[in-house]
Amino acid sequence: MPEIPVRVETPEPGEVRSSLINNAIYENGYRVETPASLSDTYAALDARPGAMAWIGLYRPTTEELTSLAGQFGLHELAVEDAIVAHQRPKIERYGSTLFVVLRAARYLDAKEEVEFGELHVFMGSNFVITVRHSESPDLSLVRGRLENTPDLLARGTEAVLYAILDAVVDGYFPVVAGLANDIDEIETQVFGGDPGVSRRIYELTREVIDFQRASVPLVGMLDQISNGFDKYGIGEDLQQYLRDVADHVAHATERVDEFRILLRDILTVNATLVAQRQNEEMQETTEANNRQTEETRKISAWAAILFAPSIISGIYGMNFRVMPELHWLFGYPFAIGLMLVVGVGLYVIFRKLRWL
Repeated sequence: MPEIPVRVETPEPGEVRSSLINNAIYENGYRVETPASLSDTYAALDARPGAMAWIGLYRPTTEELTSLAGQFGLHELAVEDAIVAHQRPKIERYGSTLFVVLRAARYLDAKEEVEFGELHVFMGSNFVITVRHSESPDLSLVRGRLENTPDLLARGTEAVLYAILDAVVDGYFPVVAGLANDIDEIETQVFGGDPGVSRRIYELTREVIDFQRASVPLVGMLDQISNGFDKYGIGEDLQQYLRDVADHVAHATERVDEFRILLRDILTVNATLVAQRQNEEMQETTEANNRQTEETRKISAWAAILFAPSIISGIYGMNFRVMPELHWLFGYPFAIGLMLVVGVGLYVIFRKLRWL
């Protein structure tokens, strides 16, 4: 669920509702103020030199990001990325400001598919600005966790970045479990002969690839953060937390790699089974055609055997006065014998030809 808004107001006609979701000033790990607007945040931060601001935005307007850029010195390229969205996961440093793009993921049980979200984080010495373009990740849980552990929150903006990274990575594990369950179902479908399984394999492969694009870059990003531990004076305990996040990322990426290999193998097995079933169907069709041809030959052979006597009997059944052997004493026995000879001869011929 999204974070709780700091205020709910009915906008006047022509007024644009603020995208400010949650906004707080922290000092020594505790929330000391909850400004209702960005201008109030600037004033409160100026009045408290040692404080830290955490500003949460949901699909902010260009004007809001421009105001934040002017106040905190955000680089125009990073601001442009936050406005346009649809960025790949990355970490970039512009002077004293760190800009991080993360891709959150969550598994939707009802649809059996993975939904991806995008999060942009601007971090300076005394401020953290989070810009969300989707419902996930739920940063209200992250903020609540940090507010319940003031000792961790007192470590400053690095602790906020750690908590956000940890929440995003923890959200990957239900996705991994969901994908594993989908793959098990696909294996059952493949060996059950489901004709629609090929499409599902393709769709699941696309989700795995998208998940790789979201999770794999985090390995390099966390390495980059780790390389700056000494330079930026990150405490040992916070370093351990970040290493734990890195271990979780490595585990998730390894599982995703296994899924991609497994899906490739399943697709190969499915193609083999489909080809085998097609061969069996073709063989059955060929056998049926052969049986039909054999029956046709038998029918044709018997028709020819019966047709020959019919010709002879038909000729001698004509009512002509002048016909050979018409008044011959042995004409009838001769006709019967001729029918038998022709019939038996044709039977012998068709047996040799294996038509009978």
